[in-house]
Amino acid sequence: MPLPVIAVTSGEPAGIGPDICLALAGRRLPCRAVVLADRELLEARAARLGLQLRLREFDPGRAPGAGELEVLHLPLAAPAIAGRLDPANSRYVLGLLDRAVAGCSDGSFAAMVTAPVHKGVINDAGIAFTGHTEYLAALTSTPRVVMMLAGGGLRVALATTHLALAEVAGAITRESLNTTLQILHRALQQRFGLAEPRILVAGLNPHSGEGGYLGREEIDVIVPLLEDLRRSGMRLEGPLPADTLFTPQVLARGDCVLAMYHDQGLPVLKYASFGKGVNVTLGLPIVRTSVDHGTALELAGSGKADAGSLYAAMETALEMVRAR
Repeated sequence: MPLPVIAVTSGEPAGIGPDICLALAGRRLPCRAVVLADRELLEARAARLGLQLRLREFDPGRAPGAGELEVLHLPLAAPAIAGRLDPANSRYVLGLLDRAVAGCSDGSFAAMVTAPVHKGVINDAGIAFTGHTEYLAALTSTPRVVMMLAGGGLRVALATTHLALAEVAGAITRESLNTTLQILHRALQQRFGLAEPRILVAGLNPHSGEGGYLGREEIDVIVPLLEDLRRSGMRLEGPLPADTLFTPQVLARGDCVLAMYHDQGLPVLKYASFGKGVNVTLGLPIVRTSVDHGTALELAGSGKADAGSLYAAMETALEMVRAR
């Protein structure tokens, strides 16, 4: 049986994306990893890092040999210098994503894995961009997606993502939370092979509102919804106070945590798994995973970049492909 083909977008060309993608040449994986990048960029970065490897143009009909890295060449708009951002290459970065999604949609790729992009320089180019998650949702005409990070034995999904803290409470509505839980529950079944996933739901307020004295979102929104969803067959526990949710005895009762906002759940997960964590976009019609770190411009071309998170993202994408 032919190995699944996974597209790996190399991300911001001035960052460590090209470095960690090159590390795939020496990694034994039960798949074909195809790096989407400018070939000359990869050659120059490999020479700078002193890597002995062969880059080969991606050919669907011929698997790579030992020490070869398959590359789907997409040209830079301007020369890329390690550590130095250039807005001229922002459309190149988005073009990598466009090509990977197209390949996943037509069946050429089984999944896509993304190296980090730099949101600031893309916006500096005059392109409104809030992140991979939102961009891929728009590209696939998906009305709603859920961000989940995995690592260190944890899975943590988010009810809200890149939102100012002052706006979080207003965004926790019955409709929004119901949609998030439906997507999360279905993805855990279909993408991770969990027939009856157990989801631990965090409260929004300290002590889950302390009976209404520290906020009413639990009483007015979260509790009634969870009760309704339990009656429909979902295995949900909560709302649980976040300060005690992330303890071993509580985590053992669930397969995934749903945190109400970004910095409620992700600091714990990143403490447990930084450098080995994986970002997963749930709800898309394709499989997409990503590294859990940024572009690390100061490490680009230095040989100090750690590819551990990319390896983990590849393994998670394969797990999701097999479960599907």
